[in-house]
Amino acid sequence: MKISAKLGGALLAAALSTTAFHGALAQEDTIKIGVLHSLSGTMAISETTLKDAMLMLVEEQNKKGGVLGKKLEAVVVDPASDWPLFAEKARQLISQDKVAAVFGCWTSSSRKSVLPVFEELNSILFYPVQYEGEESSRNIFYTGAAPNQQAIPAVDYLAETEGVERWVLAGTDYVYPQTTNKILKAYLMSKGVAEDDIMINYTPFGHSDWQTIVTDIKNFGSAGKKTAVVSTINGDANVPFYKELANQGIKAEDIPVVAFSVGEEELAGLDTGPLVGHLAAWNYFQSVESEANAEFIETWHAFTKNDKRVTNDPMEAAYIGFNAWVKAVEAAGTTDTDAVLDSIIGVAVPNLSGGYSTVMPNHHITKPVLIGEIQAGGQFEVVQETPAVVGDEWSDYLPDSKDLIADWRKPMECGNFNVATGKCGGKGS
Repeated sequence: MKISAKLGGALLAAALSTTAFHGALAQEDTIKIGVLHSLSGTMAISETTLKDAMLMLVEEQNKKGGVLGKKLEAVVVDPASDWPLFAEKARQLISQDKVAAVFGCWTSSSRKSVLPVFEELNSILFYPVQYEGEESSRNIFYTGAAPNQQAIPAVDYLAETEGVERWVLAGTDYVYPQTTNKILKAYLMSKGVAEDDIMINYTPFGHSDWQTIVTDIKNFGSAGKKTAVVSTINGDANVPFYKELANQGIKAEDIPVVAFSVGEEELAGLDTGPLVGHLAAWNYFQSVESEANAEFIETWHAFTKNDKRVTNDPMEAAYIGFNAWVKAVEAAGTTDTDAVLDSIIGVAVPNLSGGYSTVMPNHHITKPVLIGEIQAGGQFEVVQETPAVVGDEWSDYLPDSKDLIADWRKPMECGNFNVATGKCGGKGS
């Protein structure tokens, strides 16, 4: 009986070992990537589309044979528009799910929440949304616009083409709008705009009662100087904001609004009739005419099985980041973080405007800047496009930043090198 028990135990152990071996093989047969976007809460209106876009990109790459001869597997989590939960979910993706890289976040609050996790665990985040700059991390690639690739060109456009002299900087009350508006205020004043001609207003996420604020904007614009609103209002608060503008009869020819967080996805939920003529500044619009964009839209409609699903700028930023990661992994011959970080600098991949975007040593990319005018059908007509601009991680208009650069190549490997003192200030984040 004892011999049988021993034999049974050995057979069981062998069976378990074989199962574990096959399980390990199954795991090794795929390369996992994390998708970290809010699928619920106030940011779901914007972020759900990015989750779908990542699943499409993974599916398309797998049709081409995957990466390094292995299929890609997307691990999707929902941080639910809760900034601390982003950090928890990021840790789960890296430590438990063993993803090779993560594609995610929208708000700067969520990005700043996860940043120390990526640095601690030495993983890579591709961040696909415009942001305020003032940051450069070894473990993050910023494929959305820095302020010099969106905010400043938008202000220049309004000043030069519309003759705007008075400015309302209206934003949601968190990191991105606060820092962007700090930069814009300094920039406008450097151009001779008086402080009295700049009005700054912040509202919480999900803000819905805009009557008083829009009245204030209307009054501010009645001083005899051409006035514009520069909007960093984020998420679903945009819907009642634009409705109230229409309710109070504010038209684009009176007080134009240029938005940095309103794209095709957000317009899909609005009656765009009263918004015709208002503007947005991005690096991509669905209406861009190029072969790459036509193919991307066709693939998106086929993937979603819905010809009405729109594309938008953060989707293009996700597309650029994903393809840059694939190219860097194939060049490195491994998904190892350090090897990919070494191989990705200088990688150039197609963007959707018909050109290329290059990953720069500061972990930002090159992008054209497009100003688009809202059309009745919910699309944008491009009214201005610049050549490709290199993302500037540290603003030239803030005293503490103007002498800083980031360069993550060896031997410098510094995110905040001070060119005046010749010293690195630390990690750079």
